[in-house]
Amino acid sequence: MLEKINPGDIMFLDIETAPLMSSLNDLDPAMQLLWDKKSTNFRKEDQTAADVYQRAGIYAEFGKIICISVGVLKDKNPYGFRLKSFYGDDEKNILTEFSAMISKFSRNREALLCAHNGKEFDYPYIARRMIINGLSIPEILNNAGKKPWEIKLLDTMELWKFGDYKSYTSLDLLSSILGFPSPKDDIDGSMVADIYWIEHDIKRIVTYCEKDVLAVSRILLRFMNEAPINIENIESVTTF
Repeated sequence: MLEKINPGDIMFLDIETAPLMSSLNDLDPAMQLLWDKKSTNFRKEDQTAADVYQRAGIYAEFGKIICISVGVLKDKNPYGFRLKSFYGDDEKNILTEFSAMISKFSRNREALLCAHNGKEFDYPYIARRMIINGLSIPEILNNAGKKPWEIKLLDTMELWKFGDYKSYTSLDLLSSILGFPSPKDDIDGSMVADIYWIEHDIKRIVTYCEKDVLAVSRILLRFMNEAPINIENIESVTTF
């Protein structure tokens, strides 16, 4: 399948998420009870719901998107790369701007999205948070009723499995074994909630998210046996 894809039609993405509130006590009482019930599935016997609230960000019902970073290839021989990030405290605004951009990108091309573990996390999380925020899901993300060959969502973790469904391979590990710099050289996903709610350093989270996007693009180009990205030709843009 990959040999039929034009790399220039791919938009690479990654999202960063955080719990809806800085602490469990700040949640609506009804949601506190629902988190208590949800967290019984994974917390230890000596842990309370509050002890594991930092993990709330990975669940679309209890978390929110604080950054979406996207990247597209430009030129060739070697490729350049354009990056853009949508971030901040206003999730609805992030999703609205992302939706407008992705609709524009999808016009007049066979557009695809690509993320690492995107089918299990990024794509459904974005779609669920759009519904929660009262927004329409972009066509490229809406899989309802589509045939498998009509779905335009690539996942580098799924591609790496080659049909093996027993294992999880992290973006960090896959980057390392393919000889690419680790995107986790500063922070990793487990640190995002504290950096957002305690340190209030959203720019650090954006940088981390953009590194993940670049890592995903490098991995997919290797899968496609394409030329690598020229690290001197990476730029941040306001629009594609």
